[in-house]
Amino acid sequence: MRVFYEYWQMECCGTPFAVGDEVGWRLVAVDARAPQGEYYGAGTWVENHGGPDHETTGRVRGIHLVHQEYLAHHDPRAVEPPPARPGEVVFMATGRRLEAVPGAHTLEPVDGCPKWFDPFEDEEQPPRQVPFRVRRAVGVLVTLDVPDDPDVPDVPDVPDGTPRQPRDPR
Repeated sequence: MRVFYEYWQMECCGTPFAVGDEVGWRLVAVDARAPQGEYYGAGTWVENHGGPDHETTGRVRGIHLVHQEYLAHHDPRAVEPPPARPGEVVFMATGRRLEAVPGAHTLEPVDGCPKWFDPFEDEEQPPRQVPFRVRRAVGVLVTLDVPDDPDVPDVPDVPDGTPRQPRDPR
């Protein structure tokens, strides 16, 4: 089965794993009404914050780091902060509004899942025009060998397509 493990689930409560490892995860079947490609072709996804009461155990047969391209509609580096008065501190918002570029994702085969995904982010450097492109690792797509088990969600892998917006954009 193919399983999508989102970066924020791993960074928050996950334990890194490698090809060949036996793992136990709470898996949730991809909702048939989910936008096409939301889970990058996986039929299930890992839920570390709830989900089923039992874990599905299996052996990791393959891992692909999923890179998604976004358009950033705000450039915190392009805005000059207002001048501070004596004794005043000025805080600038550094958030970006990210919009997934449909179909602009790649899969990179890796031997192990990272704990932290920040090192895999790349963006156009200043000077740049808004919107500008940001490429982020959004999780891993895992091929998991699961023994026949009646508790394992019986779902086919879904076709690949346009991914969802990130839940936690940086």
